[in-house]
Formats: sequence, structure tokens, C-alpha cells
Amino acid sequence: MESNFLSAVFLPLALFLIMMGMGLGLKIVDFKRIFIEPKGVILGLVAQLIVLPIVGFILAAIFPLTPELAVGVVILAACPGGATSNVISYLVQGNVALSVTLTAIGSLITIITIPLVINLGMQMFMGADTTLQLPVLTSITQIAVITLLPISLGMFINKYQPKLAAKLEKIFKWLSLFFLGLIIFGLMVKGRATLLSSLLQVGGVTLSLNLLTMFLGYAIASLAKLDDKSRKTITVEVGIQNGTLAITIASVLLNSPTMAIPAGIYSLLMFVTSAGFALFVRNRKVISV
Repeated sequence: MESNFLSAVFLPLALFLIMMGMGLGLKIVDFKRIFIEPKGVILGLVAQLIVLPIVGFILAAIFPLTPELAVGVVILAACPGGATSNVISYLVQGNVALSVTLTAIGSLITIITIPLVINLGMQMFMGADTTLQLPVLTSITQIAVITLLPISLGMFINKYQPKLAAKLEKIFKWLSLFFLGLIIFGLMVKGRATLLSSLLQVGGVTLSLNLLTMFLGYAIASLAKLDDKSRKTITVEVGIQNGTLAITIASVLLNSPTMAIPAGIYSLLMFVTSAGFALFVRNRKVISV
């Protein structure tokens, strides 16, 4: 009963509220910023949608994981950005407009890429004849409902009631972190009997995913000679994944709590690495490679 409530009710509701909160801070101009700031947006999207999944596949293959956990890592790598990355970009004094734009455009594109990446991961790690698959068209519709619908609702409020949206956004920004914390806590309580073994199994691969992608994001932005604020943002956007969405896909769409474990452990670790990155950049006016 407790497990069904978490996966069938709380997870989708929490994700809906988180994505709606993200929409409260979005405007149509955020989708047009690719024409205003093309280099940063294009580099960020390439890193999120191509480099990140490749790194996820490589790490899932290198580390000694069960097939379900390996797919869980792929699911996590297929879900970049999110409201959390926007908050962290703000805290590290990055280019928040770029962060919001990457999240906005990425949310549209990943509706299509997520099912494709996850199905490829299941074929690779669970065998080509596995019966567990995400029906592409159905999954695109489901992911759109739990992401685009609340984002659109938030944008609608922002357009017609901007003052209300501004007030709600401040609340939702921190509420998203609170909900993520509740989700992680619920997963920990649910899997408390195997928590230590799960941490030992996927702690290394999820920490590696987090640190390696942050490094690659920063390196790519530096090689492209982006300004300091944009480098911080690309680092965060590539290195911080949408753990809530990954957990929801694994638990609700695939009905596999095991596949949600990497995202749950990752969501704990990313706060530590993000805090470390925030302390690092706040003690330096300009970071250079």
C-alpha cells in the first residue's frame, strides 16, 4: 500500500508540482534565446543530449552492475537538467537565463530522446529479447503529460498573472528541493533493508557520472571560450540530472523500483558535489582551466 502510494500518487504529483514551478519562471523568450545566445545554448544541448548519455552508457558498462541497475544509470543519464539545476545555477551565480533556456528547450527534446535512449539501454544491458520496453509513442505522451503540461500551466500563469507567478516561483523553487528530499527519503525508507548494499553498488558509478559530466561540461564551455557565468551554468546543467524525473520513469512507467535506485542515490550525492562546486566558485571571481 505504502509502495503503491509512493509510485502511483506521490511521485507523479511531486514531479507535476516541480515542473509547474519551473514553468512559473519561463517565458516564450526563453525558447527564443537560442537565437540570442546560440553558442551557449547549442553547446549545452549537445553536451546534455549526446555527451551525457554516452558517458552514462560507458560508466554503466564499466562498473560491475546488475542489468537493472545499469539501465537505471542510463535512465538517469537520459534525464538532464530540471528545476534543481536552475536553483543550483542561481546559487553558484551562473548564467540563470541560459540555465532556464537549456531546461526549457531540453524539456521539449527529451520527450522524444528519453524513450529512445532507455530502450537502447535495456536492449544493451538486458538483452535484445527483453520483454521490458518503453512503447515509444505511449512514453512520449506520458512524459509530455508529466512534464510539458505542468510547465505550460506555469507559463500560462506567468503570462497572465506575472506578479502571482513571481511569488509562487520563489516558493516552488525551494519546494522542488523539499519534494526531491521527500522522494529520496521515501525511497530510503522503502529500501532501508538494502540501502547500504545499494549505496555500495551504485555509489561509485553515480558519483563518477556526476563528477565526470560536471568536468566535461566545464571543459567544453571553457574550450568554447564562454564567459565565466555561462561556464558555471554549463557545468551545472550537464553535471546535475533530473533525478525526480528519472525516479518517476523507473518507478511509474517501468514499474521497476530497482531501476530507480541509481537516481535516488545520485540525488543524495549531487547535493554534496553541488555544495562543493558552489564553495569552489564563490571563492574565485574567475575560474580558468
